[in-house]
Amino acid sequence: VQLQASGGGLVQAGGSLRLSCVVSGSTADYYAIGWFRQAPGKKREGVTCISSNGGSTYTADSVKGRFAISRDNAKSTAYLQMNSLKGEDTAVYYCAADRRCHFYSGTDQIRAADFGSWGLGTLVTVSS
Repeated sequence: VQLQASGGGLVQAGGSLRLSCVVSGSTADYYAIGWFRQAPGKKREGVTCISSNGGSTYTADSVKGRFAISRDNAKSTAYLQMNSLKGEDTAVYYCAADRRCHFYSGTDQIRAADFGSWGLGTLVTVSS
């Protein structure tokens, strides 16, 4: 499976942005899709995940209430809607695929190690 994230760019603090992740090379609805981000000098952070049929979503506490994941399997595409953006949301955003979502309590709620397929990232810069 191949994934391609797009939609990044420069946005002012308080603004919104929607990222897209196109899945190809395999049946998109076989995979759960996760979104991750990595800011300069920081480890990759799991943001949110959606199950293969879209019936379940999991969102990290750090972005809950501001970010939402969705998918359209007919278009083989998952989306990350980001609202009320802050400077600390500046990062390269990646989408990833695996058979299902894994969600943990406490810190590091969505873990990169659980995902086997990754796309190239798209840069989101939030100006204050």
